[in-house]
Order: sequence, then structure tokens, then C-alpha cells
Amino acid sequence: MTNKSQTNDVESVEKLSASVKIIKQEISKVIVGQNQIINDLLVSLLAKGHCLLVGVPGLAKTLLIKTLAEVLDLKFSRIQFTPDLMPSDITGTEIIDEDSVSQKRIFRFIKGPVFANIILADEINRTPPKTQSALLEAMQEHKVTAAGVTHTLEEPFFVLATQNPIEQEGTYPLPEAQLDRFMFNLWLDYPNFKEEVEIIKSTTSDYQPELKKVLGKLDLVDYQNLIKRVPVADNVIEYAVKFVDSTRPNGNGTNHSIKDWVNWGAGPRASQYLILAAKTKAVMEGRFTPSIDDVKAFLLPVLRHRIIPNFSAEADGITSVEIIKKLMQ
Repeated sequence: MTNKSQTNDVESVEKLSASVKIIKQEISKVIVGQNQIINDLLVSLLAKGHCLLVGVPGLAKTLLIKTLAEVLDLKFSRIQFTPDLMPSDITGTEIIDEDSVSQKRIFRFIKGPVFANIILADEINRTPPKTQSALLEAMQEHKVTAAGVTHTLEEPFFVLATQNPIEQEGTYPLPEAQLDRFMFNLWLDYPNFKEEVEIIKSTTSDYQPELKKVLGKLDLVDYQNLIKRVPVADNVIEYAVKFVDSTRPNGNGTNHSIKDWVNWGAGPRASQYLILAAKTKAVMEGRFTPSIDDVKAFLLPVLRHRIIPNFSAEADGITSVEIIKKLMQ
């Protein structure tokens, strides 16, 4: 790496760190509290990951992601998942068009809601697996194939899928292999008393916040590429890999509790996301390389949906979160 590019990267780290503070200030004009969730969403977006957000209705999940898109000047699209939703309702469909001059009929592709920068996949577990997989292909490949033609999605491309943890009747839970495609699994809690008072005051008055656009598409893509260039010490990578390995029943450093409680542990994608998240956190805070503490900050959101407790653990009421906390001790 040349001195000039290193200087540019140092300037970019400082600019991103300053921009993140302004983004959070702008979002706080609309969203009260939820600072950790907002921070994790920004980390996921900058690390080119996707998020699964689990929370009861009415906690402003849609408003949060809409506000984020507005502040970042990105095209926002919301897909309400229902049992009758078809893959073409997400990706787009072909229609027969007649040329007014030649009178010839040709197929024309009409782009679906997935052709946006930020996608809110609302209640993703309400639709059958066939439709879920259409979105998951777009998430993984950043491409959509329709009638044998591949259409590339515009960057940046970020999917935030939501799930309601209460009602499970008539739902299609995401298989583990599909859950693994999400960088983070974030749980949204109720606001505290003080925050709820603030929410009620602002939402029942005629207060209309004016949001400033902080970053554009090209800036975001540049920052996503910057994250990839951040150097990481070997001991930080080794810590992430060792921790992920310890979640596997047949891992090298696995203790007896894990063997008794876990069916399947996390795969290599967990280690990748831990390092990417640590890099992003470091840059957002104006630092040039991540530490082990940065990795520790993301153990829960990265591993929560990747550890599958067995029947014995479930009978004892032990969840994946408790298993992670035990390993962290």
C-alpha cells in the first residue's frame, strides 16, 4: 500500500467516524432510545451484512429502517410478507408489451421491490419457503434471475428482515441454513419508562422532524470497501475462530456443557462476521485496527441464531443466549 493511499484511508476513517455521529443524531430526532440497535444496524450496513430483527409489534421497526434510508439518501422498499406472496412479487415479473410502431409483441421485465438499496422484509416468517428463498438468493448473490436473464442489484444493498416472536401460528420458520445468511440477529426490547414518555409526547403532537441527508450511495460503497482494507492482528482473528470453534460439540476446545447442550455449533461464516463487525466498530470509533474487545461486543448478535440447542438443553430451559454467555465467562 502506498503512503498516499494510507493517508487517504486515515482521512476516510476520520470522516466516517464523524459521519456516524451525525447519522445517529439525525435518527434520534425520530427514534427515541434503541441506541444499541441503531449502532448494530450501521455496523451491519457498513460491513455488507444483513440483519434479522426480532421484536413485538409497535416498537418502530419500520420507522427505524425508513429513517435510516432517508438519512443515508438511499432508495427504501418495504415488502409485507404474507402466505400468498409469490417469488415474482419480490423479484419482478415479465409482461408482454406491444411495440407501437412494428406491432411486435415482446417480453418486458418489470422490476420488483427488491430493486432498492434498503429492503424491509416485514414478518419474513409469514411466507412459504419458496418465496423466502427468492429474497435470500438476492441477499447472497446481489443478483436476481428472471426468465434466464440475470439482473444485478444496485449497491449498497441491505436487507432488514423482521419477525414477531409472539405469534407462531401459520408461520414458516426460517431454516438454519437460511438464518446463517443474516449477519446479526437483533432483539428489540420495550422502551424504558422515560423513553416511552418521550415517544408518546413526540408521536401524539404535530412535531415533524426535518432530517438531513448525511451520506450518499457512493460514499457508503467507498466506506464498505474501506472496511475490507482495515488490518487485523492475528491474535484477534484467532480469538474469534477459537470462540466459534468452542460452540461446536466436536470442537477442539469444547467443554462438556456444550457437548451436553448443543446439536450444532456456528460455522466459519460466524468467524467472518465477527471480524467484519469488529473492523467496522473500530473504524466507526475512529480507530485503525480492531481489538479482542471489539470481537466480544458482537458475540451475541452474531452467534445467537447460529447455535442450535438440543432437546436436553430445551428441556432445561437453556437457550442459545445462555450458552454464549456461559462460554464468555
